[in-house]
Amino acid sequence: MELTWHGHSTWHVDVDGTTFLIDPFFQNPKTELSAEDVETPDFVLLTHGHADHVADAGAFTDATVVSVPELTTYMEEDVGFESAIGMNIGGTVECGEAFVTMHRADHTNGLNTDYEYSLGMPVGFVISDKKPTQEADPDATTFYHAGDTGLMSEMKDVIGPYLEPDAAALPVGDHYTMGPTQTAIAADWLDVDHVLPMHYDSFPPIEIDTDDVVREVKATGSDAEVHVLDGDETFTLE
Repeated sequence: MELTWHGHSTWHVDVDGTTFLIDPFFQNPKTELSAEDVETPDFVLLTHGHADHVADAGAFTDATVVSVPELTTYMEEDVGFESAIGMNIGGTVECGEAFVTMHRADHTNGLNTDYEYSLGMPVGFVISDKKPTQEADPDATTFYHAGDTGLMSEMKDVIGPYLEPDAAALPVGDHYTMGPTQTAIAADWLDVDHVLPMHYDSFPPIEIDTDDVVREVKATGSDAEVHVLDGDETFTLE
């Protein structure tokens, strides 16, 4: 599984040739790319409707958009997507060679941050090359994109023990989401091997020292390795 971070919460994920673009927002300081530089993926996954997560979705309307029904309907009717999968929390859908499970995120939601329209519950996505079951599969490779969220007990009670992510992209910028301390607790609860910080340094309120993330994760006693990626850098999850 190839995981490429384009800054903020924008990730390109390749699972055996099936491609995903999560929360396309290329107007951030970590990437050197514009939306026009990026090949259209098979699927666009949207965690919620804030501008810093959907701003560049319109550049990829040939893809299939996946999100909660309220947001996919908006993307079809107002942005121009012709193919959509509206799903909801707890559901799993098969997308090409991968399985996508939707989970809640503790955050707010509104169209383009002005809150004129409510767009349903904010979410995160668990992407795996195997269908999740109660039987642990040691051959499965699983990536959790937490979306914009605070620390929530479902990470410890559901996502970690039952969906078993190997790596988690977790927001660390504080102010609008978890900061380093709560992110470290989340990493420990999820029992992941790899932590990939996201949602930081894009705006002044979320500028942080990523060394704090490394230190806080270590302080929990977790064995997780923190990978602070450069913008547009790829991490291979095996």
